[in-house]
This record gives sequence, structure tokens and C-alpha cells, in this order.
Amino acid sequence: MVDVLTEWTLEPFALAAVLLAAVAYASRARTLARRGSPVGRWRAVSFGTGLALALLALVSPLHALGEERLFSAHMLQHVLLGDLAALAVVAGLTGPLLRPLLALRAVAALRALAHPLVALPLWIANLLLWHLPALYEAALRHEAVHVLEHVCFFGFGALMWAPVLEVLPGPAWFGTGAKVGYIVVVRLVETVLGNVFFWAGSVFYSTYAAAERVWGISPLADQGIAGGIMMIEGSLVTLGALAWLFLRMWSEGERRQELLERGLDPRVVNRAVRYGRAEDLP
Repeated sequence: MVDVLTEWTLEPFALAAVLLAAVAYASRARTLARRGSPVGRWRAVSFGTGLALALLALVSPLHALGEERLFSAHMLQHVLLGDLAALAVVAGLTGPLLRPLLALRAVAALRALAHPLVALPLWIANLLLWHLPALYEAALRHEAVHVLEHVCFFGFGALMWAPVLEVLPGPAWFGTGAKVGYIVVVRLVETVLGNVFFWAGSVFYSTYAAAERVWGISPLADQGIAGGIMMIEGSLVTLGALAWLFLRMWSEGERRQELLERGLDPRVVNRAVRYGRAEDLP
């Protein structure tokens, strides 16, 4: 049996990236606070939680277990990094926080990637391509490819969540109702892939088929557990996201109706309600 409590991987690249992100966030938040526009505490907590989840995925025993022994541990690592950590980090961001980055021409040019009709296909392609046996095995055998895989999971995960949380203004048509449909599509894709792993009658990845057995889990059972992790995590996040969106839709509807009854311009009302600035209207 593997003593998982001793297999922490203090990967310098991961530690440096998380530390740099934390320092940059804190520095920008202090600047905004001095200017009278402080970052909400819940956003700072969310961003910190995202970094903590990323560290848990990258330096905890999950990393060692997932590299060589258990596909299910690798799946949990990817779920933490590409879904939960990405969601928490994006939720912690605001337009003012990102302004210095967006001032860079190269970064500003990438804003188009956050369009929902771009972000969603990119996320789907990333998810499916990295689970092809050839690419997956390459990531397990070559450290540089493995780092790229993790960067892609986090980056495209953050990109996928960006239109939903709308840190920056999105297209006018992508309101709360459209976001519900977007989330449903995201989870359908994950559910299909999770079911493939769960019900498959053969092991897809030779590394795990030949790996040292941990806790008596067979390779096929390990693959089924991995599929279950993907589906269960996706279901829980979907329930939370849909509950939030439906509550938001209800509250927006009430607020919009109240403002329209005051004779305000519907376009102005819709935009103010969507971005939480209804109180600024006369």
C-alpha cells in the first residue's frame, strides 16, 4: 500500500505561479483600495480558494498517485484544477483588477476568446483532445507535456467560466437565460465523457493498466471511479450554478419590472440590472 501522506510534490513551477498570482492580486487590490474602489472580501476569498485548490491539485499526493498509479486520482486532480480552481479564481476577478493586464495589446487581443461561442468550443476541444490515449499517455511520460496539459486544463476552464460570471461585459444576447443553456451544454459534454469511462469494458490507458495496484483497485474499476468523479463533480457544480442563475433570473426580473414602471429606457434598464448597477439609475 502506498503511503500517500508522504508523497507531496513541491513542484517549483507550480509554487512560483501560485505565489506570483497571489502577490499580483494583493498588490492590485491594495492599489484599488487606496483609490476608493476596494475589492469585495468575498472575491478575495474566492481567488485565494482557487489558488489553494490549484496547489492541492499540483503538489499534494494526488499528483504522484495520478502520474503513475491511479487514473481516478489524475481525474480528481484535473477536476480540481480545470473546474473548481478555475471557477473560484474567475469569480475573484473584476474589471478594475484586470485593467493593467487588459492594457497590454497582446492580452487585449485575446479578449475575443472569452466570447461564449468561442470559449465553449475551445473548452470542449481541450477536454476531449487531452483524453485521447496518445496525448494522455504523452502527458504521463513527458514532464513538459504534463505541464502543458495542466496549463490547458486551468486556462480553458477559466475561459469557459468567464462568460458565465461575466467579469468583463459579454454580448447583449448572452443574458441569464442563455447562460443556463450554456451550463447545460458544458455538463452534458462532461456527462457523456464520464459515462464513456464509467461503462467502458476495457482500459484506455496502458500506463494505468500496467501500474502498481493501489488499495487493490483494478485498472477497470479505477477507470470507472474516474468517470464517476467527473460525473458527480459536474452534477454538483451544475446544481449550484443553475440554482444561482435561476435566483438571479428571478431577482433581475423583479428589479427590471420595477425600473420599467418608472418609465426608464428599457435598454438602459436591462444593462444596469444585468451588471448590478440598478441602484445608480435616477
